[in-house]
Amino acid sequence: MLNGRFITLEGGEGAGKSTQIKLLAQAFAAASINAITTREPGGSAGGEAIRNLVVSGTTDRWNPTTESLLFMAARFDHLETKIKPALANGQWVLCDRFYDSTYIYQGIAKNVGTDWLDQLYRQLFANTAPDLTLLLDLPPSVGLARTDKRGNVAESRFEQMDISFHESLRAGFLNLAKVTPARIQTVDATQDAASVHAAIIDAVNARFGLALKPAS
Repeated sequence: MLNGRFITLEGGEGAGKSTQIKLLAQAFAAASINAITTREPGGSAGGEAIRNLVVSGTTDRWNPTTESLLFMAARFDHLETKIKPALANGQWVLCDRFYDSTYIYQGIAKNVGTDWLDQLYRQLFANTAPDLTLLLDLPPSVGLARTDKRGNVAESRFEQMDISFHESLRAGFLNLAKVTPARIQTVDATQDAASVHAAIIDAVNARFGLALKPAS
């Protein structure tokens, strides 16, 4: 029986999602469970092309509604060409961001509104949703300090937005986790990477009845 599952990592800038998804993939590989890693925006040829449009440039490059539609278009290509085929083949999919980010970044922090985004999501993606979402939570000031050290200027459009925007992101994510506890597990991302990874392994094992061990 095919048993692929869809796991997403969410959080604000500098939360450590990229690091943690790599460690989680290593844990799956060590357990001989077939899993792929991917990201949004991106993850497919079309998604990566759109990524270049939305993560670079000035903070006011796009009208928030236009920006939302670009993210949704990238997601549709990603889902149809990569995520769905992998799940249908029994693979686990580990994804750095998914719809929760659009819901929070554009729907709430940029005041586009969540009702029409949810309606568009249902029309485009039907019942497709992550089986588990891991929310890496930390204060925006900590996360932004991490992104400064990382120095990825080419993709720093969102990092450049003011601190009130990032505070709105955190509040939005935490509220979403509060109202969606069956899917979203919050992880304290202020800890060192190994401790965060251990917490993620515990959450994944508990949710799916696995016996993954932390990557060494």
